[in-house]
Amino acid sequence: MSMIEKCRLIEFPQHGDERGQLVIVEGNKDIPFDIKRVFYIYGSDKDVVRGRHANYNSEFVLINVSGTSKVKVDDGTSQRVFELDRPHIGIYLPKLVWKDMYDFSPDSVLLCLSSEHYDDKEYIRSYEEYLRVVKVDGTQKD
Repeated sequence: MSMIEKCRLIEFPQHGDERGQLVIVEGNKDIPFDIKRVFYIYGSDKDVVRGRHANYNSEFVLINVSGTSKVKVDDGTSQRVFELDRPHIGIYLPKLVWKDMYDFSPDSVLLCLSSEHYDDKEYIRSYEEYLRVVKVDGTQKD
């Protein structure tokens, strides 16, 4: 299975009534890893591109809890774009996937759940370096 095929949308259960909706997200249950870090992005303009990196070890689930955004994933051989436009839908991103988040609506709040604590050394911030990391003798690592 390619890295792009491992990227997938996750629909979280919604519980609601006349008072509104409740979405519950649990690590190692709804999220395929133990959540070690949570951060969110907001206030980004429509033309801003966030991310622009890959991670050696971190897996992520991204959820637009308010507004909308798009996520482009790239494994060095193919790309796919996901639109996050509902607060009960997230995208799972495995390690070693290049990611760009963009096209943020004015009210966008993009919640990011990570399998790892922050470590600057595990980030690949150059796309050229990323291509060198994921390719071995012309074939992609898995």
